[in-house]
Amino acid sequence: MQSVLFVFLGGGLGSVVRYTLGRWINSTHTSNFPFGTLAANVIACLTLGVLIGLADHRQLLSPNARLFWAVGFCGGFSTFSTFSHETLTLLQGGFSSSSIIYVIISLLLCVAAIYLGLLAGEQI
Repeated sequence: MQSVLFVFLGGGLGSVVRYTLGRWINSTHTSNFPFGTLAANVIACLTLGVLIGLADHRQLLSPNARLFWAVGFCGGFSTFSTFSHETLTLLQGGFSSSSIIYVIISLLLCVAAIYLGLLAGEQI
């Protein structure tokens, strides 16, 4: 039960941070491109990579801290469902090029961020 509480609390914090970051980034432009979600997902992937490096390779995080940060916070901070919805909205709005660019950039940047974060976490 304690594990569930750590995931719950981390997920709530991650969701609030994602919401706040997304609103702030999206308020800085008038484009239909979902920069807020892209930024949140890339930052969440980078963070997750660092956390995995710290927890699995360096053993610097306790199991409960790993649950809070990696599963809870990063799970709440990243959002595949919003990414998918925004991609569909772009497609339905006639922004086919933007939707394709969004999918490709999201995939490449998120995988690269996990990799770079993992390298960083292993070196800390």
